[in-house]
Amino acid sequence: MIHTERKYIEILRILKEHQEPVGAKRLSELMAERGFVMSDRAVQYYLSYLDEMGFTQKVGNYGRILTENGTSETERALVGGRIGFIISKLERLAFRSTFNPDTGTGEVGYNLTRVPEPILEGVISCFEQVKRSGLGFFNGYRIIDKDPRIPKGNVGIISVCSITMDGVYQRLGVPVRMAFGGRLSIKKNSPDCFLDVIAYSGTTVDPLQIFIAAGLTSVQNIVRTGNGVALANVREVPAMAEGIIKDVSESMVKCGFNPPVCVGREVLNLQPEPSRISIVSFSGMNYIGNACEQGYKLETEIGAGNIPFSKICEDN
Repeated sequence: MIHTERKYIEILRILKEHQEPVGAKRLSELMAERGFVMSDRAVQYYLSYLDEMGFTQKVGNYGRILTENGTSETERALVGGRIGFIISKLERLAFRSTFNPDTGTGEVGYNLTRVPEPILEGVISCFEQVKRSGLGFFNGYRIIDKDPRIPKGNVGIISVCSITMDGVYQRLGVPVRMAFGGRLSIKKNSPDCFLDVIAYSGTTVDPLQIFIAAGLTSVQNIVRTGNGVALANVREVPAMAEGIIKDVSESMVKCGFNPPVCVGREVLNLQPEPSRISIVSFSGMNYIGNACEQGYKLETEIGAGNIPFSKICEDN
């Protein structure tokens, strides 16, 4: 019964992650990626039950979407089981990232921000400030308007997700762990210390979104004075991979990525790991954080998918 309930909840979660209707065949594929091997017919059976419960709704022949009750059920169901959900999602994104920094080709992971058209100009101005200051993971973004996930009257902005770096390391045979998301104090344009960190393995939502929503960043102050609080991620790799880390960083910088804030066994005020190296890098969420600080209300989907790197570069 517990295993069956988990299948129901997982279907609801998948539908919650997608703005557009999802059909049984696609649901079957997505469930398999999460360890639940089910036939299209089995998925249809589960969907029929969810329809009866009022959690899902069929949209013609396109598939199902969540109802308001379904969204509420997803948010409160099996909270303990959702611990670490965000890192699992990002790990899948890293696995699908094929970016090669030596050639500047392949796919990168991205975040998708939905921006109401009336405030687009102001939001772009905020993004440009972060781009010029080098506070993002990648020095650029792409504006799109044709995507089923973008509501009418809105425009989408794609920014490169730092999980792309994990994909690069994995393909070079370097095991990497996304450890923390945190608030990094910047003084005179240099990293000072972490004020707060949240472990990705122990949260149901992205740590950096939590900090932005709580108003705990001051990216705009860094842009203006060189002092403030930015968002950064901490990754850990085996110490013996130090040479590879240096080579990858140099290659990515040539492609337009910002270099790591710092790399080493003893980094800032983080707990040292004798056998592991910590890599601290600015997050692409600093683009969104700067806009939110200036009063713009935005919705961002972390790890929205993968896209060819060349597509990101078209608008930069």
